[in-house]
Amino acid sequence: MKCARCLLQLQCLRLVGQSARSAAQHGALLRSASSSQPDMVHNTQVLRRFHGSPACAKRPVPAEFINEDDKKRDKSLVAHDDLFEQVAKEVKTKATFNKVVDVFIKRDIRRRGHVEFIYAALKKMPEFGVERDLAVYNKLLDVFPKEVFVPRNFIQRMFNHYPRQQECGVQLLEQMENYGIMPNMETKVLLVQIFGEKGHPMRKYQRIMYWFPKFKHINPFPVPQQLPEDPVDLARFSLTRIANDLDAKVSVYQLPSTDITERGEQITLPHIVGIQSPSQMELLAQHSPNRPVFVEGPFPLWLRKTCVYYYVLRADPTPPDEKVEEPFDPERCLAFPLQLDLDLDRDFGDEESFDVEDLDEGPVFAMCMTSQGDQAVLNQWISGLQQNNPILGQVPALFRLDAGPRELQGPADTESAHHHRTDRPQREERQPEEDEEPRRSQGAKW
Repeated sequence: MKCARCLLQLQCLRLVGQSARSAAQHGALLRSASSSQPDMVHNTQVLRRFHGSPACAKRPVPAEFINEDDKKRDKSLVAHDDLFEQVAKEVKTKATFNKVVDVFIKRDIRRRGHVEFIYAALKKMPEFGVERDLAVYNKLLDVFPKEVFVPRNFIQRMFNHYPRQQECGVQLLEQMENYGIMPNMETKVLLVQIFGEKGHPMRKYQRIMYWFPKFKHINPFPVPQQLPEDPVDLARFSLTRIANDLDAKVSVYQLPSTDITERGEQITLPHIVGIQSPSQMELLAQHSPNRPVFVEGPFPLWLRKTCVYYYVLRADPTPPDEKVEEPFDPERCLAFPLQLDLDLDRDFGDEESFDVEDLDEGPVFAMCMTSQGDQAVLNQWISGLQQNNPILGQVPALFRLDAGPRELQGPADTESAHHHRTDRPQREERQPEEDEEPRRSQGAKW
């Protein structure tokens, strides 16, 4: 033990001696450098500075050090958003969008600024109408330089090699996913060439290809990508979707047309499309003539980016003292029985009573859609319903029309809808509100 301690003490003394010797040599070098510094100042003209403050870095570069080629290059570079506006000044179509991409590709072989350009292109795609075009997305992926962002080893793959470029690629695939665009084999080949098989965009591609086929046909009531442009066909499709009854019959009471009055004024007649099922006709025939029916609306219905409005003919719930329970017909439905009499044994933990809130909103007798939902147009709908429902001639009809849009509106013609309305003034007769009616009544038909 004593020998080990002695060896440790000798090693410590040796290290101390070496450090003292090196310190003495360093001091001698400093003294010699300070003594020879005046001569160096006289001999040298410019001193090189290796470090500078941030304030010096922000100073503008003098004009004599700027090259003429750099000035021309800076003037030729324009913002990516302005590039789309300059190339597509008049018409914004798929051809002009592809032209902008080709201009950017040919402008610089190194594709400098490609990330900002792709972000700007993704933002401009809805304006050009190419947000659902797979070929355009593949063309944007082709803007990336090839085999530059591919990780070479597992360390680069672990630390997210080129994160800005990978995030841009993932953002492009996410926009494809939001619009329901399925990638193809060309998309996969481009992603492998740009980011490799283990990059984040490639993983995003694999997730899309796994989940999209599973959820493609999961909606039992799909909405087509291209909706009918004819308002009558659009109203027929919308009412059939709302009714959800195979026996319901769609009736067109009036087609859109243009008429000229005796004074020479041009009047546009709106379309009126209604739907009613046999069960609704049966309920309306059993309705008491002493109780009124109500025309309510408009109620919105969104079909993708198009909003349509519909009106309903309904009645208040039947009072409890007037309800008559009809016995179930066992032959009404042979596949699914409407009533089951099961004598099941109950356990001690089973509850005998159930707290169920039964809310009766009243029957709905018919529905309709029109491009002009004023009282006069809806009166024509009620008159058309009287042909198959004679009881409407004996039942009072009250109108409960909310203040809202009166025309079919799409995403593009929302602002221009007011310019295409008829020149005929619409008269709205408002009656004072009564205590019995929680909502206002604009008119009555007796």
